[in-house]
Amino acid sequence: MATRVAIVGGGHNALVAAAYLAREGHDVTVLERLDHVGGAAVSGRPFPGVDARLSRFSYLVSLLPPALATDLGLDLDLRSRPTASYTPYDGPDGAGGLLVETRPGPATAASFRARTGSDAEYDAWQEFYAGADDLAEALAPTLLEPLPTAEHARALIGPAWWADLTQAPIGSALERTFTDDLVRGVVGTDALIGTFASLHSPSLRQNRCWLYHVIGGEWRVPVGGMGAVTAELERVARAAGVRIVTGASVRSVEAGDGGARLISGAGVLEVDWVLGAVAPYTLAGLLGDDPGGRPQGAQVKINLVLSRLPRLRSGIDPRVAFAGTLHLAESMTELESAQAAMSADPRAAVEQDGTPCPGEIYCHTLTDPSILGTDLAASGAHTLTYFGLHQLEEGLADEALRERAWRRFLASIEPHLAEPLEPLLLRDATGAACVEVRSPGQIEEELGMPGGNIFHGDLSWPWLESGRPGVPGSPAHRWGVATEHPRVLIAGSGAVRGGAVSGIGGHNAAHALLEML
Repeated sequence: MATRVAIVGGGHNALVAAAYLAREGHDVTVLERLDHVGGAAVSGRPFPGVDARLSRFSYLVSLLPPALATDLGLDLDLRSRPTASYTPYDGPDGAGGLLVETRPGPATAASFRARTGSDAEYDAWQEFYAGADDLAEALAPTLLEPLPTAEHARALIGPAWWADLTQAPIGSALERTFTDDLVRGVVGTDALIGTFASLHSPSLRQNRCWLYHVIGGEWRVPVGGMGAVTAELERVARAAGVRIVTGASVRSVEAGDGGARLISGAGVLEVDWVLGAVAPYTLAGLLGDDPGGRPQGAQVKINLVLSRLPRLRSGIDPRVAFAGTLHLAESMTELESAQAAMSADPRAAVEQDGTPCPGEIYCHTLTDPSILGTDLAASGAHTLTYFGLHQLEEGLADEALRERAWRRFLASIEPHLAEPLEPLLLRDATGAACVEVRSPGQIEEELGMPGGNIFHGDLSWPWLESGRPGVPGSPAHRWGVATEHPRVLIAGSGAVRGGAVSGIGGHNAAHALLEML
C-alpha cells in the first residue's frame, strides 16, 4: 500500500520532494495556496502591454546540484555570464570601474591594477578565490547526502577556512586579506544577500550566508526565466503522478504518531506524513506550536524595463558592465554604514533621499533575450533587476517610503551614469513607468514568506550541530529535515542546507522519508 504524503506549499522544493516520492510509488498531494506553483521561482508580466516575462523574485541559479537535475530529468538551459561583476567608482583620475570577468584574464588584472596601483590586490583576490573554489568543491558533494559531522566538515575544508568561517566574523578575514575598501566590499556582499548583519557580527549569520553563496559555484541565468525552472519541476512531478492542488491554503495541521490531518481550502486530508515546504515559522503556526521569533527580511527588489541600457561615465561598454552583477555603494565602509543606519532608525535611513543604498543590479536579457517578445527584443530594450541590501520593512512600509527607496536607488546609480536613467524607462499600457518595487512586507504578502525573509529564516551550517530537532541519529535528524513532530518533516528553504533555488531541501526531505519507509 502506498504511503500517503501531503506537502504544504508548492514552491520548487515541494515539487522536487514530490517528484522523488511519487517515483517510488507513494501517493503525494501538493497543497498550494496560490493559483500556481513555484513560490519565488516564477516569471510574470508585471507591466500591462509590455511583453517582458520577468523573474520577479528569484532570478539566478547556483546551488541546484547537477546530480539532482540529472536524477529528475530536468531540461534546463543555465547559461554563464561573461562578466562576474563590475563595480563603478570615482577615483582621483575620474570615473573608473572594477571589472571581474567570469573567467578572469588580462582585463581583470588591468582593472585591479588601475584601482590599486599594483598587482598585489589581484594576487590576493586570486589566492582567496582559489581557496574558496577548493572549499566549494569539498562541501558541494555533501549537500545531497546525510549531514557530515562538524569534525568531518572541518577535515574537508581545512583548519584555516574552518577558523575564518566558524571562529570569527568574516569581516576579519576580509580585512586581513585585502587592503582596498572597495574590494573588501565586493567580496563581502555575498555574505549579506538576504541577511541583515554587519560583516563583523558575532552571530556569524553573514559567514553562513557567504558560505552558501560560494558553495554552489557560478551563478547562472535560466533561459526563459525562473518560470522555466518551475515549469520543468512541475512537468516531472506531474509525470510521476503527483497530485497538485492550487488555491488550497492550509489552515491547520494536526499531527500524531500515526499520521496527520490537514484542513485546507480543498477540504480535509488524512495522510501518513506531512512535508512542510513553507517556512518553519509558518509550519509551527499550522501545527499549533510556538513559532518563536519572526524571521526578518532585509531587501528591496526593483524590476525595470528600459528602452536601452544606460551609458556609464567610465566609458565601459554597458553590455560588459551590466552582463554580470553591477555593484553600487558596496565598499565595506558603505555596507557597514548602511547596516548601522538601518539598525538605528529604518525610517530615517530610507528618508535620506540623497544617500546611496548598497545593492546589486543584474540584466537577464543580455544573456537571455528570450524573456522579451520578438518586437521588444528587436527594439534594443533590456530588463534590469536591483537587489538593495540592508532594507528593513519598517523603512518601506508604505507607498511613500517605497518611493523614497526608488529615489535612493537612483542616487546610487546615476552618479555613475553618463545620462539620467528615468528617461530610458519604458511606459506600460497605462502610461506608467515600468518600475516594480517590492519590499519585505510585499514579498511576505505575495509569497507567504514570513517577514519577507528569502531564506525562510537564518541559514544553518551545512553539517550536524547540537540542538537540532529530532532524535539524534534518526534519518530526519541526519538529513537536517526534522521537526518536533515525528510525522512532519521540513522540506523547504528552512531545512538545513536550504535557501536559494536549489531543490536541496526537497531532495533531502524526500530521501529522509524514503529511508524511514
